Amino acid sequence: MALRGRPRSFDREVALNSVMKVFWEKGYECAQINDFTAAIGITPPSFYAAFGSKEQAFREAVDHYTATIGGAPLVALDQASTIQQGIRAMLETHADKVYACPAGGCMVSVSSIQCKPENKQVKEFLKAIRQTSFERIFARCERAMQDGDLPKGTDLTQMAEFYHAMLQSLSYEARDGGSREAIQSIIEMAMRAMPERVTVPA
Repeated sequence: MALRGRPRSFDREVALNSVMKVFWEKGYECAQINDFTAAIGITPPSFYAAFGSKEQAFREAVDHYTATIGGAPLVALDQASTIQQGIRAMLETHADKVYACPAGGCMVSVSSIQCKPENKQVKEFLKAIRQTSFERIFARCERAMQDGDLPKGTDLTQMAEFYHAMLQSLSYEARDGGSREAIQSIIEMAMRAMPERVTVPA
């Protein structure tokens, strides 16, 4: 059976990064095939040959985003010595990354603010990614409790929900044109909700 489109004559990784930026800026439903072909410099048949469909391209672009730019805040959280340092690092890294796209915002948060019923699977796909982010924050809070970073009785679920919600709030602030300085002020306010470290390193 003949392959769809012409043989690829472009760097697929570069093309995937371009596809990611289109979805990031326009969202899933507003992004059109001509946006992708213009960004990559290929024809529609070549796009379909490379990515299969718009939805397949979106899922791959989101995976690329979470493995690179979008994953950096949670890496910063996991690598910090204490939960206090980790939450700050997560929020500040996220604040930096939401300006990596001229349109602003986190790709996972803003790509499907509104979805038609026929695109419910896309919304659920992104919801699952956000749930995974929450679970990683919660797991880090659990470790912090074990390490003595947090006082006994701390509501870890509430803490994880609050800081996970802060990630999305910062994303929308950037999407609405808020400055990096304004977002930093929000982060400083959010950090006031973080208890001081219980134990002091020897």
